[in-house]
Amino acid sequence: MTKTSVPITVFARTTSSPAHTYRVIVPIDLAQVFKPWGPLPGVAEVRDQTGTWNRPGTSRQTWFTDGSKADERLTEIAEGHGFAYELSGFTNVLAKLTSGVRGEWSFLPDGTGTSIRWTYDFRPLPGRRWIVAGPFKQLWIRYMRAALTRMVTVVQETPKGITEE
Repeated sequence: MTKTSVPITVFARTTSSPAHTYRVIVPIDLAQVFKPWGPLPGVAEVRDQTGTWNRPGTSRQTWFTDGSKADERLTEIAEGHGFAYELSGFTNVLAKLTSGVRGEWSFLPDGTGTSIRWTYDFRPLPGRRWIVAGPFKQLWIRYMRAALTRMVTVVQETPKGITEE
């Protein structure tokens, strides 16, 4: 994060283990959990993925329900504990607001379950920080919470044996 970046973090808890939660969320079907919310589009599909979404350098295009897209590249993996990625090349309003976004997930033991921490760190374009840190942030928090709630449901409904190696 830089001084001018705008981090937005949401948290959730699941009764599943960190390893199971990680194995379900890393390759999750984005269209299943990122639904349109308010003025924000959902994810329609992922295209041109260069490999399995489990090693740094893998990239893909995320297409949204409004016809826009973004480029996504996996940058870090901490097996069973977390991962990070970069989003850039937006063709929607984010192209006018940010130069990119860094996403980061952490899965931490929490009693008999897992505490999930998800952060989007927006890099606003010059003169745009006030929009990203103000009205946009308020919308984005709600969007992230809704998506994270759906992800927790998928984690808890996925049988443990499905993700075990």
